[in-house]
Amino acid sequence: MAELAEHGIARLRAANPGPYTLDGTNTWVLGRDPAWVVDPGPALDEHLEAVAAEVERRGGAGGIAVTHDHEDHVEGVAALRERLGGPPVAAARYGGDLALSDGQRFGPLEAVAIPGHADDHLAWVAGRACFTGDAVLGEGSVFVTSRLAEYLAALERLRARGLDVLCPGHGPPVWDPDAKLAQYAAHRQERETKLLAALDAGLRTRDDLLDAAWSDAPPGLREAAAMTLAAHLDKLREEGRLPAGL
Repeated sequence: MAELAEHGIARLRAANPGPYTLDGTNTWVLGRDPAWVVDPGPALDEHLEAVAAEVERRGGAGGIAVTHDHEDHVEGVAALRERLGGPPVAAARYGGDLALSDGQRFGPLEAVAIPGHADDHLAWVAGRACFTGDAVLGEGSVFVTSRLAEYLAALERLRARGLDVLCPGHGPPVWDPDAKLAQYAAHRQERETKLLAALDAGLRTRDDLLDAAWSDAPPGLREAAAMTLAAHLDKLREEGRLPAGL
């Protein structure tokens, strides 16, 4: 894409499409002399060869950054690292060389903690581009498993940066970051409003609450919706807004 090239970024998509990975897991390569990799993706030889070739065209690897340690993002780390001659790996929890946290830097990348989809989740900001992993997708919404209030606060922190593009873990680049981040926050508020209405109506079981507030979730994603329901309930509990007895 010409727009990505203007930011010095290349998108390489792995051939692992599915309900959770959309059209496949994205690996991002940015910069030159050296280049930096965000999320090597699955251990698929064709994909890793393409990533390695892109890195070599850019003058070799400075490092590999990981957004979070879900397998579809990190399975290929070891094999890619070997292909690239052993550059350092940075993540919040994944067993790399550097364990980084919010605000720390790794080459041109700044870590932004954005838990929710995973406790160890980082977004990586370079200039006016943000590599969002599974915190923000190119299409649709993402399931949040915990720490929902922190997740929403992190979305607002990203909005305040005035970014040009979001480079997600799945789906296409997002060229209106402010609108996408606002949409994500509004979506969570809409779910919360529906959930509160269901609780006010006396619904209490997991299935009843899912039917009321996540009726649009496909059957194959119902368990993911259930995890997000639990995160919403935890948030309401922390805020003292759950009905008595819950």
